[in-house]
This record gives sequence, C-alpha cells and structure tokens, in this order.
Amino acid sequence: MTKKIAIIDYDMGNLLSVSKALEKVTASSGAEIVITRDARVIADASHIVLPGVGAFKECMHNLEQYNLIGPIKKAISTSGKPFLGICLGMQLLFEEGLEDSEKDKPHKGLGIIKGRVEGFPCDMVQNGERLKVPQMGWNSIDIKKDSPLLRDTPAGSFFYFVHTYYCAPTDDAVTLTKTNYGFDFTSSIAVENIVATQFHPEKSQRVGLHILKNFTEMN
Repeated sequence: MTKKIAIIDYDMGNLLSVSKALEKVTASSGAEIVITRDARVIADASHIVLPGVGAFKECMHNLEQYNLIGPIKKAISTSGKPFLGICLGMQLLFEEGLEDSEKDKPHKGLGIIKGRVEGFPCDMVQNGERLKVPQMGWNSIDIKKDSPLLRDTPAGSFFYFVHTYYCAPTDDAVTLTKTNYGFDFTSSIAVENIVATQFHPEKSQRVGLHILKNFTEMN
C-alpha cells in the first residue's frame, strides 16, 4: 500500500522545505506527501509530521483555531501511526511552554509528553565566550538510546538548530539525544510511535535527509 505522509498546516511552519525533503527521500517509493489541515486526511495518513516555526502560544492558538488538536492527539494515542515533530513541533508536544509568559503562568501545550519548554539563559559562557541566544547553526548529538529514527546515524553527527527555547522532559527516559549548548539539553525524543527533533532535519543536508527517510520507513 502506498504511504501517505501528512504534514500538518497551521500557518506556522517551514512547510515547503519539509515537503520537498520528504519528497526527495521517498521518490523511489512513490509515497504521497500532503500538506493539510483536514482531519480526514490526517486520519487516513500512514505517517504524520508536525513542523513549526514561531511562538509557542501563537502556534497553540492556531492549532485550536483550525480544530487540529483533537486529530493530532487521536493520531498519536489511538492510531499508533509514526509521528514526527520538528523544532516547535517537538515543543508543542509538551505540557507547557514559558515563551512570552510569566513563570507562574506558562502557556499550555498539547500535554502528550510530560515536561515544559524553557528558555536558554542569556548569560551562558563556554570556553570563556558568551554563547549567543538563540542557538543558530550546526551542533552535534549524543545518542542516548536506540530508535529506528537514528538507524545508521553515526554518534556525534551534526544537525542544524535554530531555537531560543528547549524541551525539559519530566522523565529523561523519553530523551533520544542530547546536545550541549552551555549545558546538555534534550535535542530529540522517542516514545513509542512518537519521535521529535529540536533540530531541523530538512535543513541538515545528507544526515538530516537520512533520518527523514528512516522516519518514512517506520511502521
């Protein structure tokens, strides 16, 4: 059966670059790549991708406005379909985010992964130099457990990051990789059918395309 990969469109994401990358890695298999906010299309898809660029609160607002929260949760918890979150699409999976909020009044996320999304301190220093926030550029991953997403991915591989906030899971067992930027933070997660990356595989050249291909081959 031909695979159908649904990229969720909620007006907050690098949809075209993700779509083109997925088209490239599935060219030989004939998979159908669909950008959509249609609940029926999401329900019929074999794989689901939630990309994201922008602000946590605004993204959650858009997901609610387009009635996408229910279909996303159903696809993850009921169908067991492979689900990939990218950058903000990873952060939205968590219970709450601190972006543009007071610490005692965080914004609610999807609540699928326990934990919160916190901001990098502005005073981080490494090797005697202050680190810029946001982190923008290439950084390496330290693989913490096995996952089909990282099949044949060398330890220490470099991926492209652009983010000011990072995910802090309550249970570190969900962590797939960590990355050091002033300190070690969770740069990807893997829980049952859910995988998600803080880095952008679609912008990470050959190694990024490789893990996108791995995702499309997950069952």
